[in-house]
Amino acid sequence: MEILQREFIYIWYYFSVQLEQIFGYWVLGMVIGSAISVFGKKHIHAAFSALGNKKLGVLGLIPASLLGIASPLCMYGTIPIAASFSQKGMRDDMLAAFMMSSILLNPQLLIYSAALGTTAIIIRFISCFLCGIAAGLFVRFFYRDKGYFNFKGFEASAGRDTDPNLFLRFMKNLGRNIKATALWFLLGVLLSALFQRYVPAEGFGRLFGENNGFGVLMAATIGVPLYACGGGTIPLLQMWLLNGMSMGSASAFMITGPATKITNLGALKIVLGVKRFALYILFVILFSLATGLLIDLII
Repeated sequence: MEILQREFIYIWYYFSVQLEQIFGYWVLGMVIGSAISVFGKKHIHAAFSALGNKKLGVLGLIPASLLGIASPLCMYGTIPIAASFSQKGMRDDMLAAFMMSSILLNPQLLIYSAALGTTAIIIRFISCFLCGIAAGLFVRFFYRDKGYFNFKGFEASAGRDTDPNLFLRFMKNLGRNIKATALWFLLGVLLSALFQRYVPAEGFGRLFGENNGFGVLMAATIGVPLYACGGGTIPLLQMWLLNGMSMGSASAFMITGPATKITNLGALKIVLGVKRFALYILFVILFSLATGLLIDLII
């Protein structure tokens, strides 16, 4: 009994320290994410829709990827919006850039990631932005004469942010945000505490830090089953980086994690089909590995 009590005290200590370090970023991320969702979402989507009327060519992938990052919607919310853009004549390469970067990053997750430090947040933003552009280029050059997406049966649904009182509209969105992320956030902090208590830091550093190529591969691989919520993985990443994980390995995890999140995969499988879905998975893995290896060579 004394052993269990002692272990509980140790775990609670690690949990409380981690929570204190990251709680403010989580709260700020939710507040900003809800504000953008309530007050900025329509403007972001209107700006993306306007790109379809401009003859920007391949350069149009740049603003498309940036607007995907700015969009606060999850993938199940993004697909109906993308379907409506497609019906208006938006090219598939533009949609690919917008959807890919939207999967990987949003304003809320960007704020969460500030807890990882300046270098990590810059790398996360740039890598997600470039991944969106790369996805658009892939679709543009390999699916120029044939459609990549199948949005049949999808149409934009009415948003839930409809309360005429702006303050109440914001508060309702914030409440949904808390409900959707709080459990995963606390679970991530708990897993981080357990990891600090029971996993030797030296061995972890050798696995994900010193053996850079293998570490990047391992990080890209564990991103598939471990990633459930962006906010929930930030405590883990923060602790892993402190224990010796290379920035390249972290970047690989930050790409494969959200890109292969089970809910995102379920949505994408519907609009891609088996062959194109397999190509999507291959693209994500190769891009994450290349990004991680390049970052470890630079940093």
